[in-house]
Amino acid sequence: MIVLGIDPGTRKTGFGVIRKDGSRLTRIDSGVIRLNDKAPLEARLPELYNRLNEVIVANGPDQGAVESLFFSKNANSALKLGHARGVILLCLQQHDLTIASYPPAMVKRSIIGGGRAEKTQIQRVVGAILRIKSPLQEDEADALAIAICHANASTMNALGR
Repeated sequence: MIVLGIDPGTRKTGFGVIRKDGSRLTRIDSGVIRLNDKAPLEARLPELYNRLNEVIVANGPDQGAVESLFFSKNANSALKLGHARGVILLCLQQHDLTIASYPPAMVKRSIIGGGRAEKTQIQRVVGAILRIKSPLQEDEADALAIAICHANASTMNALGR
């Protein structure tokens, strides 16, 4: 199974591609898609689609996992994030990927064991799980955590748990 995990954003979108062979998880690719935050949203969204499309074509995932929306005090930020998430879901769907969504707290619980983990903690633990020696960017680590969460959840679902 090859899973593409995505941490959506309108300025930075993290992505992480992992392979699951039995219980072994391996990073294939990861990084951050940086968009011009000075450009209007309607210019950033097609760029996000095109860059994510390149990631999918280059890595050939069969499943996609995206962080679900969380409720924010800032409605404008939540709305913009929803637009980015919609573009991401469209791109995944157009590649016929199986798509799953996970709330941030569930992702943190699956990686750390608790839903209130700090970003640096996620970066360290994800690096250890995937045996990555170099430091991970925050959004990159979050995307890899989402991919790991999905890979492990898929195994649990296959086992009927």
